[in-house]
Amino acid sequence: MVYTCGVPGRSTGRERAYQFLRDEVLVDPAVQGTFLNEADLAVRVGVSRTPVREALLLLVAEGLVELVPQRGAYVPVLTGRQISELMDLRGALERHAASRTMAAGTVPLGALEEALDQQRLLLSDHVPGDERDAARRFIEWDRVFHSVLVDAVGNALLSSTYANLRVRQVRIGVQALYSAAGRQETVCEEHRRIVDALAAGDVAEAHAAIDEHLRVTLRVLLAA
Repeated sequence: MVYTCGVPGRSTGRERAYQFLRDEVLVDPAVQGTFLNEADLAVRVGVSRTPVREALLLLVAEGLVELVPQRGAYVPVLTGRQISELMDLRGALERHAASRTMAAGTVPLGALEEALDQQRLLLSDHVPGDERDAARRFIEWDRVFHSVLVDAVGNALLSSTYANLRVRQVRIGVQALYSAAGRQETVCEEHRRIVDALAAGDVAEAHAAIDEHLRVTLRVLLAA
């Protein structure tokens, strides 16, 4: 299947390869610790190997891929330290977003409720044998849940910084769902607590709910 990104004819081969790698390949925990096959990726994207190689160089600059001489593009395993640092950064950005949006009266409650509702629907509509796809969709709504809060601050640099964490967030999010039984249900409960605190305008409780959500996720990941 050829992967197309955006409107046909409006993206270069390198852009299509880059988006495919970021959105479809690197978010899969199974690719950690493996080498990527340029020829296979070129076929899947529908381009030559040159755009794939160019896209890989962009990902190397972002620290998501390593080029190993004579071996090719390697996807490094996220270390415990890297995961901890990611959670620290997320906490700082999300707590800031909670404070700013409550102060400005711009908390995106509707969008937060929608993301949470979609996550709950995935729990009730679960199809046996479809666990990996369901986990990916659940984590994508998880990303939306947190991103809409950060975006509601109205700070483009803040939003861009948070968006650049996406690949690592999705990858470890899927890993967390596989690492702990019932984690999806717990995530929904944790998100509910965050929304309720934001709706009540309780800054301290919102910060505590965000911290607890990230702390539990970190504990699950480090125990895996």
